Amino acid sequence: MSFVVVTEMNQVAYVKLHRPDVRNAFNPEMIEELTNTFRNLNDRKDLRAVVLQGEGKAFCAGADLNWMREMVQFSFEQNRQDSLKLFNMFETMAQCLLPVIGMVHGAAFGGALGLIAICDEVIAEEGTQFCFSEVKLGIAPAVISSFVNRKAVPGKVRPLMLSGVVFNPHVAQQAGLVTDVVPVGEGHTAVQKIVHNYMQCGPEAVRETKKLLNDLNFMSWSQQKEATTLLIAERRVSAEGQEGLKSFLEKREPSWRSL
Repeated sequence: MSFVVVTEMNQVAYVKLHRPDVRNAFNPEMIEELTNTFRNLNDRKDLRAVVLQGEGKAFCAGADLNWMREMVQFSFEQNRQDSLKLFNMFETMAQCLLPVIGMVHGAAFGGALGLIAICDEVIAEEGTQFCFSEVKLGIAPAVISSFVNRKAVPGKVRPLMLSGVVFNPHVAQQAGLVTDVVPVGEGHTAVQKIVHNYMQCGPEAVRETKKLLNDLNFMSWSQQKEATTLLIAERRVSAEGQEGLKSFLEKREPSWRSL
């Protein structure tokens, strides 16, 4: 049985968490499947975007209860290795060069906020509940913090992570975790509008831009100067860049919009 279901339509991969009976809670099998899924998607040059969503009543409830029972019995080293697998999953998802759009509904607790953090854009339906629930259990949102801190507004998300309070989509939006909030049932329509925006862009340009944005976090100023000037020069002389510039000057649609 697969805990992650992938369907493809019109050059978009729809990745659905598929454990609706437990509100799509993480277990080791789902973590492995998500890691492998996004590793494979990153190699797909024929795709233009990824939509991440959850089956059933909730996006993701965080850690599975049975998995949590196992954690209690783990040694320090077992817990460290277990956490490394979770970090590797988020890292692999974050490094995917396709735009990742999250469609969130129902609930997003604990590790689900890590999934939200790796998305480039997130649509949340009204009434969705969010919570960094780890501190309420006497543990910490440690693994996801590296990814949350790169996305969120520090002064807004910090009290949410420290207090473990439940918050709504509008607070999540103010904290930088959510791009837009829509009425219940309108998440899919909102996501399709975002997908349409990406379809207007050069696919290689989007991938290269996302890679640059990811890499800038780890570069010195001089490295940024080198990387950014090199990339724009490469894009200007690339086949896609030439097509984009010429189509603009000739007042016509670029070739990728007819795909």
